[in-house]
Amino acid sequence: MELNKLNPHNYSPSSSSSSSTPHPKAAGDPMQSWWESVSKARARILSLSSILPSDPPSSFSLSSLADSERPALSFLSSFDAYELLSSALSCPSSGSGSDPLCQWLYNTYLSSDPHLRLIVLSFLPLLLGLYLSRIHSSDSASAPSLAGFEAVLLAIYSSEAKSRGGKQVLIQIPDLSQPSLYHTPRNKQNPHGFDDSRPSLAVLAPPLEPQIAVKSTKRPVIVGVALDCYFKQISQMPSWSKVELCKYASAWAGQDCACSDKLDGDKEVEIRNGNETNGGYFLEGRSLSNGSDDNGHGVDDVVKEMEKLSVEKIGTEDSRQKGVRIPLPWEILQPLLRIIGHCLLGPLNSQDVKDAASMAVRRLYARGSHDLAPQAILATRSLILLDKRAREAAKATAVTAVNASSDGNTPSKAKKPEMLLVSK
Repeated sequence: MELNKLNPHNYSPSSSSSSSTPHPKAAGDPMQSWWESVSKARARILSLSSILPSDPPSSFSLSSLADSERPALSFLSSFDAYELLSSALSCPSSGSGSDPLCQWLYNTYLSSDPHLRLIVLSFLPLLLGLYLSRIHSSDSASAPSLAGFEAVLLAIYSSEAKSRGGKQVLIQIPDLSQPSLYHTPRNKQNPHGFDDSRPSLAVLAPPLEPQIAVKSTKRPVIVGVALDCYFKQISQMPSWSKVELCKYASAWAGQDCACSDKLDGDKEVEIRNGNETNGGYFLEGRSLSNGSDDNGHGVDDVVKEMEKLSVEKIGTEDSRQKGVRIPLPWEILQPLLRIIGHCLLGPLNSQDVKDAASMAVRRLYARGSHDLAPQAILATRSLILLDKRAREAAKATAVTAVNASSDGNTPSKAKKPEMLLVSK
């Protein structure tokens, strides 16, 4: 369905997104622009009061978020706000052309405030998960219209296409014949007499064509561009949004199978070094049973923290899958793997984000193995090996910390004074 036919009254820049509260400062004053930005953000957030359920959680208040110094960032970091909008966006009737929440997301992304755009991008994993799952479900023929979801995706796509200016995205490939990345050949002549000193360039993304509808042939490109926009701002995305995307990626890959654990090797070689007897753990020759070691020092907390690093534990607590299995062309898989790679290896990510990404990349590896997709196999295999090394390093650090703590608290016997024999 074309964008200009998606109910023009709903999907047009709203007056609230362009209006601002007048400020007594003179025109051109920096304080005036700041006040206008805050007023726009407050107006957008308060406009949700007529869309969201009338009985929000007692700890949540739209007015308190809107009255903060940075309303958009306060809304972005509020888990209650995310949960409330997620429940409204996940209802069976959502996503239609007359959905007021999709209209709000559409108009909010068209605003010039970058912080308001971050709010829309934080809901992109949920929006894509619902949209792709409904499109590729078995009863998609009887599903309601998803023009609202498509309007938001087209808004993100059109904005990115405009920013690229019809140019392709290029990347520089280093010369692997050189000793390192810092060696640059000078006046290197090839056999044909041409200068090869220029760096090799490769096309990462072709130019984006204008789109006014989400056609089935253009859907992978539009979804991939939306995921790429999410990746560009992923450092500012809340952790629950990243976990949402990783869970949907696991579901998109399909049912889990033994291939997902193929690269993990012997699962008995875990944080416990492969030894477990009578409910006790062995840690480099030291028994950790009943929460204490040989010297009586408590280690329950340490063992629990170390068990979190075990790949075997990933996904066991929350095994509920979101979404359905969908086609994963390279246009979608490439930006998806970039996002998962950040979630997997980002040093500031929480353990929940890393665990969700670890499960997602293993299922995507199994999917690539079944589909015989070389690009998917190579990319996911590399991420799995990097994840294993990171977890092994964290385990070794934890083991060292336990050993140092135990050795430091071990009571030592008093030494006898040394007797020196002196000849007279």
